Amino acid sequence: MNSRATILSAVLLAAAPLAGRPKVDTIVMTNGDRITGEIKGLDGGVLRVDLDYVDGTMALQWMKVARVESPQLFIVQTQDGSSYTGSLFTSPGETNKIQVADIMQSAVTIEQSRIVRMEETANRFLPRLSGEFSLGLISSKGNNSTQNTLGSEVAYRRERWGAAAAFNSNLSSNSGSSTSTRNQLDLIGNRLLPRKNYFYGGIGSFLQSSVQDIHLQTTLGGGIGRYFKNTNRTRISVLGGLAWQSANYKQANLAIDTQQTAAGLVATDVRLFVFKRTNLAIRAYVVPSFAENGRVRYNTNASYYLKVFRNLSWNLSFYGNWDTRPPANLSGSDYGYSVGMKWTFGYR
Repeated sequence: MNSRATILSAVLLAAAPLAGRPKVDTIVMTNGDRITGEIKGLDGGVLRVDLDYVDGTMALQWMKVARVESPQLFIVQTQDGSSYTGSLFTSPGETNKIQVADIMQSAVTIEQSRIVRMEETANRFLPRLSGEFSLGLISSKGNNSTQNTLGSEVAYRRERWGAAAAFNSNLSSNSGSSTSTRNQLDLIGNRLLPRKNYFYGGIGSFLQSSVQDIHLQTTLGGGIGRYFKNTNRTRISVLGGLAWQSANYKQANLAIDTQQTAAGLVATDVRLFVFKRTNLAIRAYVVPSFAENGRVRYNTNASYYLKVFRNLSWNLSFYGNWDTRPPANLSGSDYGYSVGMKWTFGYR
């Protein structure tokens, strides 16, 4: 599909890999080992560090790090939802406490166990980008079947707000039946509120599914969210609010049928981490219609990742889209799974 290729190319171009900076950061482990390199970030309890003399990125268990020092700017997030931007250092004689100093050199001291995420940042736009790209392919000679999946995500983060764009595409074909396609583009933004662990956010989702004869389903919504769990092992957030949804259905030889409705919105984001090797990511939203009693639309994308080498991971992905009251003679669901490889780039 031309639209699919265009969207994917744009997302990949925007998130081209970024050049590394000088490797002058210092990490001291609890056993006394001293490492000099480039801190790439912290997520899921894993501190990622690049070294000049090592091929690849080292993965260090965060709670076994005693001290860190870096002149680079980082966005540092804590369990209670607080966020700080600055360089990193540990005062002489102290361990397990990280100080974050902003450009005015005012510093805040944070218990290491409270820090759940760190991302490299800068005063320029491009170094704040990060992302990932995944590809899957299944082919069978028996019934001449082919299934391929493409996915890409780009994220842009500041101290108290962030935005992301994610594109997922699935195509399946085999002899004796028509080709089925599903393409979804999600735009997501959020900003932290003064009350800790609370934020407000918005989503824009655009879906095409040949299985359900959806020519284009547009969902625009927003609301207030909360982080219910935010640790080095688990991150769970839920957002509740309002949405507007428009769906264009097109069956063969029939005119496009458009349905529009105001609706509620419940969106969830779940991330589970296991040190160094695996993680599970689930993003889903539920849209109950106000105009049609009992009509609810569900959408989800889930992926399980297993690290293979450096920034390369094997992944098992699941996608699904359901409608409890679809138009007459149309399917109420479209779902499937795929296996493939994922590559992360930028400051992830």
